[in-house]
Amino acid sequence: MLIARVVGELVATQKHASHEGRKLLLVQPLNLDGTDRGDAVVALDAVDAGVGDRVLLATEGFSAMTSVGRPQSPIDMSVIGFIDHIELLPDVSS
Repeated sequence: MLIARVVGELVATQKHASHEGRKLLLVQPLNLDGTDRGDAVVALDAVDAGVGDRVLLATEGFSAMTSVGRPQSPIDMSVIGFIDHIELLPDVSS
């Protein structure tokens, strides 16, 4: 799973039949401190997220497909939840 920020929506005039009725989003993966982590990716939206929302991404094919109820669908990433708050605890192992 990844933390990400929604940076845009995609419009596809043609898409796989299993994607009908779902929104495609452009999401920017984030590090825990909120900085960008790599390039933006396309994800199938399952929670009606919008631009600016911090979200949780399911990754790696099977997890992404089943989390949005689309088994056997060509999906690599899906938006499965909103992130309201992130709290980092201090490292107490040292």
